[in-house]
Amino acid sequence: MEKIWLKRYPEGMPETIDPEHYNSLLEVFEKSFSDYKDLPAFTNMGKTLSYDEIDTATKRVASYIQNDLGLKKGAKVAVMMPNLLQTPITILGVLRAGCVVVNVNPLYTVRELEHQLNDSESEAIFILANFADTLEKCLHKTNVKHIVVTQVGDMVGGLKKHIVNLVVKHVKKMVPAYNLPNPIKFSQVLKGDESRYTKPDVNLTDLAFLQYTGGTTGVSKGAMLSHGNMVGNLEQVSGCLDKVLTRGQEVVVTALPLYHIFALTANCLTFMKYGGLNLLITNPRDMPGFVKELSQHKFTAITGVNTLFNGLLNTPGFSDLDFSHLKMSLGGGMAVQRPVAEKWQKVTNSKLMEGYGLTECAPLVTISPYDLDAYNGSIGLPAPSTELKLVLDNGEEAAKGEPGELWVKGPQVMLGYYNRPDATAECLKDGWFATGDIATYDDEGFFYIVDRKKDMIIVSGFNVFPNEIEEVVAMHEGVLECAAIGIPHDISGEQVKVFIVKKDPSLTEKDIIKHCRDNLTNYKVPKLVEFKDELPKTNVGKILRRALKD
Repeated sequence: MEKIWLKRYPEGMPETIDPEHYNSLLEVFEKSFSDYKDLPAFTNMGKTLSYDEIDTATKRVASYIQNDLGLKKGAKVAVMMPNLLQTPITILGVLRAGCVVVNVNPLYTVRELEHQLNDSESEAIFILANFADTLEKCLHKTNVKHIVVTQVGDMVGGLKKHIVNLVVKHVKKMVPAYNLPNPIKFSQVLKGDESRYTKPDVNLTDLAFLQYTGGTTGVSKGAMLSHGNMVGNLEQVSGCLDKVLTRGQEVVVTALPLYHIFALTANCLTFMKYGGLNLLITNPRDMPGFVKELSQHKFTAITGVNTLFNGLLNTPGFSDLDFSHLKMSLGGGMAVQRPVAEKWQKVTNSKLMEGYGLTECAPLVTISPYDLDAYNGSIGLPAPSTELKLVLDNGEEAAKGEPGELWVKGPQVMLGYYNRPDATAECLKDGWFATGDIATYDDEGFFYIVDRKKDMIIVSGFNVFPNEIEEVVAMHEGVLECAAIGIPHDISGEQVKVFIVKKDPSLTEKDIIKHCRDNLTNYKVPKLVEFKDELPKTNVGKILRRALKD
């Protein structure tokens, strides 16, 4: 495909980037520790840490991992925390130790956590105490040897630390009782001797992250993102935003969880590279509390999913905030809806830019150019050094305006799925990643997502895969057959609906939803259940989800 989008690039946006600008991801943030040492790096719950303090803390975590836990370069370390100061410190500390970060959704059920720990071959886990009971129930089925436990208030310091931890545990009762063998306190890890730290010999081909994503077939898979993938994508992000962001002066609102690839790259790593301050929001669902927190900061950037922006717009007090410093609002993870984008621009006087990315692409693939006047319904233009093509079912390339499957090639494309050569071969062909999304493009090179080839459901920016829902529903002894689909929803984009053929005539919708709540993270739990006498099938017996959708 001719790169017609290059003519539409804003002034100063490069056609290509140098994916080897740094020798590893470590070099990116070590440069920031040096260049911005006295500037604030992360703030949460009223406590702010400078780049110098983050440098020391991450070095201590790395030293503890290397010396006290005895983990070697390449060992997999799971991190299961919401947005707290402990989270970036742990992630960066694991990377500095030469190990691989396995990001885990803290809301995972026992079944989901067991699968991810085993599939990733994790040897250690850093976990918030609130979720330790989940780990306890599956630990004996995993190979995890080291457990580091932290509490919500561990980094806020002084008397406040003890008050916060007391309230969370005993007043709000948010920490279920647990019993883990030889848990190590996070505070103990932070007492590690950084003088014993040895910088690992890490290069661009080494693994940095195992980011888990689902699939339309089977269980979730670990996308292998190398230091090269992450460095390349950070350079691509810089190519897109260099004219927007000012080094040492940005404050980004980080409400999306850092275990999600969007916030990990677009917030944590990008704004560290620019010497910015990440305002970590631990519980963005508490919208009044979120707005109150925003009122205390002169934030210059915010990222989120459509549901987050919509939620803020509908929260009393949000429209009264000071938006005079806000220069970048970036939506991704799910489609940004036109009414939300237009209202956002009206209220904040800031354009809501839309980006498109995938876990497998670290994640950025396309982004709205910063000189766009207003939301135009597209996912933007390809990032520098990114090749795109649209492929028809017959393997030929689609013409302009003709829908085809979006394929991506560039330094951000993952190495493959961990220990899954078959799944890798299905979607990676000669360096091209087949996304499963159906798109078109226009005269200027703007791309538009029109449909998904896969049956994936997107709930508030999170991927939900029908196979996993069906597998859990089918575990119920009262179910004969089932199928899961996504149906449109004004707030979350889509919600999960399951169709069931009963084995037990007394089976109810309530039974199914309770069973799903026990085995699935909340956003995956079906909101609607419909019982049918039979499900539509192909002549070979495959259930036709598309027919149910239609």
